[in-house]
Amino acid sequence: MVLDDLGSSLRGTLDKLQGKTTLSEDDVEEIVKEIQRSLLSADVDVDLVMELSDSIRERALREEPPAGTTARDHVLKIVYEEMVGLVGESTDLPLKEQTIVLAGLQGSGKTTSAAKMAWWFSKKGLRPAVVQTDTFRPGAYEQAREMAERAEVDFYGDPDNDDPVDIARKGLAETEDADVHIVDTAGRHALEEELIEELEEIEDAVDPDRNLLVLDAAIGQGAKEQAERFDDAVGIDGVVITKLDGTAKGGGALAAVDQTDSSIAFLGTGEEVGDIERFEASGFISRLLGMGDLKQLSERVERAMAETQEEEDWDPEDLMKGEFTLRDMRKQMNAMNRMGPLDQVLDMIPGLGGGIKDQLPDDAMDMTQERLRDFEVIMDSMTEAELENPRAIGQSQIERIARGSGKEEETVRELLEQHKMMNRMMKQFQGMGDGDMQRMMKQMQGGGGGGGLGGMGPFGD
Repeated sequence: MVLDDLGSSLRGTLDKLQGKTTLSEDDVEEIVKEIQRSLLSADVDVDLVMELSDSIRERALREEPPAGTTARDHVLKIVYEEMVGLVGESTDLPLKEQTIVLAGLQGSGKTTSAAKMAWWFSKKGLRPAVVQTDTFRPGAYEQAREMAERAEVDFYGDPDNDDPVDIARKGLAETEDADVHIVDTAGRHALEEELIEELEEIEDAVDPDRNLLVLDAAIGQGAKEQAERFDDAVGIDGVVITKLDGTAKGGGALAAVDQTDSSIAFLGTGEEVGDIERFEASGFISRLLGMGDLKQLSERVERAMAETQEEEDWDPEDLMKGEFTLRDMRKQMNAMNRMGPLDQVLDMIPGLGGGIKDQLPDDAMDMTQERLRDFEVIMDSMTEAELENPRAIGQSQIERIARGSGKEEETVRELLEQHKMMNRMMKQFQGMGDGDMQRMMKQMQGGGGGGGLGGMGPFGD
């Protein structure tokens, strides 16, 4: 994720307090300076860094840690609360009829975000439509139409019409049956007056319920000027931050919300149409600090399982009955792939995300994703009988499967070993009663970053 370096740096800073039960002024000052360095390195605005670090310093010196709480957990709680306050609550987006206009510079990701948002609303049971008004960028119409098709949502655009305001009006009329209209506007390479005027005219024509500013996570502190200009022109109700799967710093875009007194609506986390998250400040900062985000994890699991079940006529409860075959393993792998990149999923598991990832080689997650793809190819080279009864696969079959798939024999054996391990795990689940399952879930939820502060969210009630 784009802010992994910030999260890793903050966690490393807090780990310096490990084992301490009290804080001296020198301890607090050292921690505050480290936090300042971390935030400035992530391109967060200097004024905001000073404001945030002053609040952390003041609270760390003034507030007494609750009984039984370590100095690290006490400061972690303060940093968490102050950073949640920095990014604020998520943008109000009720699940009802509304019109949303997207604004932003060229290359910020508006067209992709329009389709992703439409996909998100469709998963919430609404009927969305994307209206493409960009007549400036070559290929904008084709890209928007293709993205809308991938999202399986209504679309309107007119490549033969060079009047964006007219397209916007006609688009709303042609898609009047939609519950949510998302109007994608043209961008430019800079904040030219022509762009601002066109945006104002479209806003007058469609009378949107919300204007969202789309910002590339890599923009840095240039986000401040953008936010000011767009806010002055049409008023910004929320921000969509894109390309959070990249390697840019990202802090500037996060801090831009402070400049407009708005909030964050969505986060773009990848290239696929489903790679979008509704922003939740508590969960986002919790993940950043290595404390997980069970709510987002639960939503991804439910969505992935439902989509896999719908497409493959598969009931996950069948895994708890009978023999666990390679077919079952394949369906489970497909569901995992639908949850998104493994590094993002790890971030959502309390006690696993930040700490585990910090210790892994940079390419570990990529290697894991690649290995899953290798397993898929290998299973494509197996017979029906082998998929149903992998325990019967012998050396001669391994050699044939390796030749047919173009993979090493060792990789075929790894797949079979992985199946054995998962089969054993499924048998354990089959023998579990409801009480055992509940205890396991409680352990997961209590294992989050606060070292005993877990339970109801990151820090208890």
